[in-house]
Amino acid sequence: MPNLADTIVAAATPPGTGGVSIVRISGAASEEIARKLLGSLPAPREASFKSFRNLAGEKLDAGLALYFPAPASFTGESVLELHGHGGPLVTSLIQDAVVAMGARRAEPGEFSQRAFLNDKLDLVQAEAIADLINAGTSQAARAALRSLSGAFSDSVTSLAEQLVRLRMHVEAAIDFPEEEIDFLDDDVLRQRLAECADAFQLLQTQAQQGRVLRDGFQVVIVGKPNVGKSSLLNLLSGEEAAIVTEIAGTTRDVLREQIDIDGLAVELVDTAGLRENPGRVEEEGIRRAKLAASNADAVLWIQDAANPEPGAMSESLAQGVPVTVVYNKIDLCDAPGAIDAIGISAKTGEGVERLRQHISKLAGYENLGEGAFTARKRHLNALRRAAEHFSSGQTALQESRAGELLAEELRLSQQALGEITGAVSSDDLLGRIFSEFCIGK
Repeated sequence: MPNLADTIVAAATPPGTGGVSIVRISGAASEEIARKLLGSLPAPREASFKSFRNLAGEKLDAGLALYFPAPASFTGESVLELHGHGGPLVTSLIQDAVVAMGARRAEPGEFSQRAFLNDKLDLVQAEAIADLINAGTSQAARAALRSLSGAFSDSVTSLAEQLVRLRMHVEAAIDFPEEEIDFLDDDVLRQRLAECADAFQLLQTQAQQGRVLRDGFQVVIVGKPNVGKSSLLNLLSGEEAAIVTEIAGTTRDVLREQIDIDGLAVELVDTAGLRENPGRVEEEGIRRAKLAASNADAVLWIQDAANPEPGAMSESLAQGVPVTVVYNKIDLCDAPGAIDAIGISAKTGEGVERLRQHISKLAGYENLGEGAFTARKRHLNALRRAAEHFSSGQTALQESRAGELLAEELRLSQQALGEITGAVSSDDLLGRIFSEFCIGK
């Protein structure tokens, strides 16, 4: 892990040219650096117009300076922010000057990491910062903001507290076996076990929704040439993203467009038409099409409603990816009555709303509105392990009345939940999480 005693500096705005660039400094030397760089320490939490100078006294820029003394700052340390002009050279010169005054350049995510280590936010909230920055839809952004505000953490903490109360009940029964009342067979314990089971199920459902919101859903469009794959991509995206002609093999590469289905970010991937004896360039396009289909979350197999090919699908796609048969051009003929198939017209738009709803269902997505929060794969894994320990403990109690085993499984379940918020963590886990952040966050 980086040395937390160091004072760090980084640009908090993206690289490139813009109106304003923000350089952020955090650490014990921030106050001393402010005096050297600005000539004086700004009043706490008040914007001051200052000149920014290097150690030689040369003026580098002029702009606003804000000082946040510890612990009332984002990181919990003394923080200095410099709001200057947005040229990349100016931003670099200011950072060089700050480094010369005793700071070092921040590692990716180090500001957020320090906020976590200084108890300014938990691990879920720290991750939500990156999720909010990278949100692909307004619904995903709102969900990330709820996680940042503590909605997910509060649910995890509440469930952990239920487990603690259960452990107290069970361990009291183990410690006082001479009591006439059998605490391992009373209604209170059964009710608490049932409440915990329901809470696990609800939280896992919400977290799965949150993962889909955060990561999005990738749908690959495949099929023979001239069945309307590119036309469907254009219709769903609302843009002329793909070239559409009557010439077979027009699409030779993989085209990607992102759409919003009721708050769910869906990446549509248009691919080269699958056919025998293609040309050399088209053959590479077909190879890429099959690779994209094998890595997709779902596949739309587009067929010409007037000339369907029922046997081609299983020969062309990798196993394990859900495939939906979509019959296009139903404006020219009736769609075949195949089970689980969808009829559309990429020309008129008929059936497309049903297809959008089907994609949302494939993703397991339901718009939870203001109740949504974002979640990650590691959260789902920790929740799954916590639920498995809880279930094992229930089984041990029901089958052999093993209170000791139940108590231990409840402890392990609580520990797994602690990994989500960072109550239980390791340096390796923290390193992996914060390395995914941009520098300056």
